[in-house]
Amino acid sequence: MNPHQLLRSGRHSAGPMAVLATLLLAPALGLAQPRHQLPSPEGSDPVALGLMQGFPPAMDKTVRLASVLKFPNARWAYQHMRELGPTTAIRRGDGPPSTLSSAPLELDELRLDDGEGNVLNLYDWQRSTYTDALLILHRGRVVYERYDAGMKPWLPHALNSLSKSLVGLLARQFILEGRIDPGAPVVRYLPELKGSAWGDATVQQTLDMTTGVQYEEDFGKPASGVFQYLIAAGLVPPPAGHAGTSSLLAYLPTVGKSGEHGERFQYKSVDTEVMSWLLQRVAGQRLSDLLSERLWMPLGAGEDAYVWTDGSGTQVASVGVSATARDLARLGEMLRSGGRGQGRQILDPRVIAELRKGGDPGKFKAAGHLPRAGYSYHDYWWIAHDGDGSFEAKGLNGQHLHINPAAEMVLVKFSSHPVPNTLYTHKLDRSAFEAIAQALRAQAEKP
Repeated sequence: MNPHQLLRSGRHSAGPMAVLATLLLAPALGLAQPRHQLPSPEGSDPVALGLMQGFPPAMDKTVRLASVLKFPNARWAYQHMRELGPTTAIRRGDGPPSTLSSAPLELDELRLDDGEGNVLNLYDWQRSTYTDALLILHRGRVVYERYDAGMKPWLPHALNSLSKSLVGLLARQFILEGRIDPGAPVVRYLPELKGSAWGDATVQQTLDMTTGVQYEEDFGKPASGVFQYLIAAGLVPPPAGHAGTSSLLAYLPTVGKSGEHGERFQYKSVDTEVMSWLLQRVAGQRLSDLLSERLWMPLGAGEDAYVWTDGSGTQVASVGVSATARDLARLGEMLRSGGRGQGRQILDPRVIAELRKGGDPGKFKAAGHLPRAGYSYHDYWWIAHDGDGSFEAKGLNGQHLHINPAAEMVLVKFSSHPVPNTLYTHKLDRSAFEAIAQALRAQAEKP
């Protein structure tokens, strides 16, 4: 059943704890999707509903961290995470923003096949996937830009697990600079993790999420490690009598090993938190400063981004970054251009070459991740291994940075879909990406 049929079907059952966790975390891969009775996009629009409007807002219109997960509160919260808890700025610097030239194309009526025998236009796709922002670049120029549900060009939107891909870029750059050995054990850099799951894991296994860790992102089990992670990150309030840790750096050393490292891909946010800790240890700088100095400043970002921090001030690398669509587009264009931007080499071109190479498809397949058959996962990036060489960064609830080198296209999509797992709309999203790429190719062939 596709999202459009589901909007009409009225079927859904999902436990509140499952919805609670998945609204904040990256998708649990390979799990069957529950049936959801989806509210209408218009009926859940935070502006139309008056969420957080007036002073003070009415009690039933007030969004707090503890109530973010009661849909549609997330539709407001994803644009305003810095108002709900502690964050640290990823500074853009003092220089002028880099120019994003514009060459608009009329794409709203572009037709696409949803994979279920239905033909939609581009606007239908945006509406049915609860899109907050869609920005498309072709050859570095903005050909389409649209904002909905209160989103504005200058507002940083929650990237959710797309945040992981930023850590992956920094890690690969440090590897190429000789500052990190990908084959070295993690404990060479983080001896604090000697007794943990990462005690005999390598850096590259941690980057590719092929570590054997006694941790599940199983949102149907209240005892699952994902809940301990969320509580430690300060994203979910601890329950009464909670005896676990209350910070990421206290939590990670308690995570044990399960199975052997290097056997198969298993999606888990804790790997990225370990990698972020390692990066900050090697650099002697906080993640926010690394992202600012290595990416946001040299890209000529238009706005500061920011990153969520836990109760002890540790920055939440796996799901915590918020940024604008335009700045994500600048990042994507730099990657499409082999690491160049603003007339300079921002990342080593070998970083992008390594990303596009991808990970071990066999280890990805071993995870039983059928909806993305043919993909691999490498350095916290999703590699499609399609004919266009596309690669992607993704986050739950529909965050996408899709780069198609063959079509010379970069696409940024921010969403606040009520079904967190991006697998839910994967087939439809890929159909839209391919239809847009085809339209851009046709435009480029015009005299």
